[in-house]
Amino acid sequence: MIRTLISTIGMAALIAACSQPANEPESESAATPQPDAATAEAAAVSTENLSEIVRVLASDEFEGRAPGTPGETKTVEYLIEKFEEIGLEPGGRDGGWTDPVTLLHSRVVDLRTLNVEAEGTTLDMRQGRDIEISSANPRETIAIEDAPIVFVGFGASAPERDWDDYGDIDLTGKVALFLVNDPDFGVAEDDPVAGRFGGNRMTYYGRWAYKFEEAARRGAAAALVIHETEAAGYGWNVAASGPGDNYAVASDGAGKPSVDLQGWLHLDMAKQWMEAAGQDLDALRIAARSEDFEAFTLEGLTFNADLGLEVERIESQNVLGKITGTERPDETIMLSGHWDAYGKGIADAQGRTVMPGANDDALGMAGIMEIARILKAGEPLERTVVVAAWTAEESGLLGSEAYAQDPIYPLETTVANFTLDILNTAGPAKDVIQVGEGQSELEEMMAEAADAQGRYVSPEGLPQNGLFYRADHFSLARRGVPVILIMGIAGGPDLVEGGREAGAEWVAGYIANRYHNQNDAWDPDWDLRGAAQDVELILEMTRQLANSTKWPAIKETSEFVDIRNESAAARD
Repeated sequence: MIRTLISTIGMAALIAACSQPANEPESESAATPQPDAATAEAAAVSTENLSEIVRVLASDEFEGRAPGTPGETKTVEYLIEKFEEIGLEPGGRDGGWTDPVTLLHSRVVDLRTLNVEAEGTTLDMRQGRDIEISSANPRETIAIEDAPIVFVGFGASAPERDWDDYGDIDLTGKVALFLVNDPDFGVAEDDPVAGRFGGNRMTYYGRWAYKFEEAARRGAAAALVIHETEAAGYGWNVAASGPGDNYAVASDGAGKPSVDLQGWLHLDMAKQWMEAAGQDLDALRIAARSEDFEAFTLEGLTFNADLGLEVERIESQNVLGKITGTERPDETIMLSGHWDAYGKGIADAQGRTVMPGANDDALGMAGIMEIARILKAGEPLERTVVVAAWTAEESGLLGSEAYAQDPIYPLETTVANFTLDILNTAGPAKDVIQVGEGQSELEEMMAEAADAQGRYVSPEGLPQNGLFYRADHFSLARRGVPVILIMGIAGGPDLVEGGREAGAEWVAGYIANRYHNQNDAWDPDWDLRGAAQDVELILEMTRQLANSTKWPAIKETSEFVDIRNESAAARD
């Protein structure tokens, strides 16, 4: 059953309005009109509104909301209509509702050569079985010939942790070979490296995206990460699920650097490489966990690749609205989610081709719109609130990345970003799950807001999956903006009915049966009271920040503290 949630604030107002005895005159102190039930209802997060927005966005009419398709056209039109209905102002480029995003989709179509030479022996590799490679560089042909291979360990260059895996090695024109995750992942508590990074909670340095970017910054021709299921957080079937496909932003902004080829190397093939070079991968993994480790060239190995690419341009749109602040309009709080899903795929057993993306992330978008509706209907805000619906999250956070490369609202004076991406549909919870740890003072603010709800904050239950680095907030976080992500699959919530066990069962069931497939559909029997709790929490945090002069600081334990500190003068 879908139930309407009366917020804590709304309920208090309703009780106050009804508490005056019927036959007694109002006292002078009680003369101020109190909100009636309809007013209190309008100020509360409505599960009916959440459900209805999802029902529309996840319908077959929207064709799975893939960027660059008729489904995008319908989605953008619907979002603008809803933003206008709420009373938002256009918040996009040049005073409009949208911010254009040009995407480049490249696909390997002609793989002529792909091997490693080892002193007269050739190790041929098959795409999707031994290796998964693609390119974010839009060229018709990519050729790498006799490139030396450098083992860079975990590839972390983290001065705030007094850690550098690269030493003096020159990667120009070479292939960088990485271990996945961080140096301290999975080690014993008494290991010398324990606690230097995030332990079982992956840091940015453990993400393949960081490793590829660092290799590109150092001039490498290619970057490969050795796949290990436990350390990656998913199996080879996921890592190689789209061999040869790559999406990137075509932007005039300061984009991310790219190597010519990037991807995953199967563990079995990696062991063959090491054996050919006279090395042992298990021993190297241990050595790479020492702060004294330095990258080195694998003697006798050279990498060769010759392939053709097919490149297409996809024109897409971010959609943005805003509520302009009355006192400090140039200081911005951003609410965001992604409107895109996976479009149409191969028909499932029931003949369904549309992958509707109901929870991921139509429900998150519905939550953002509910917050905007309530804020707009309430008292004027001192700071500006921007509502952003990103494109191409499922292609690699590309809509938010395009914005972050060329922001409409300066990131230096963006107070915070709140992102909703997958919400709890299993009922009310005693807690809220914090994704990431040690990033900003928003974490303490979140704990206070949860306490006001009668709830508490729990750490994410699957920290090894690195979810903090896998949603749209991260495009802003990596540039120093304080962020909070609500992501329902970060760990089982402590449900009012069934506790943590029931919450974990819900997460496992969603990931196994609904995540990124045709089953992620609108369900009239969802219990959205838990989703509404999390939406209300972000509403309260947004309202507090929008009516304050507070600038939540990035913590010293964050990988991005120096970036935020560099722009401190803009917030004085």
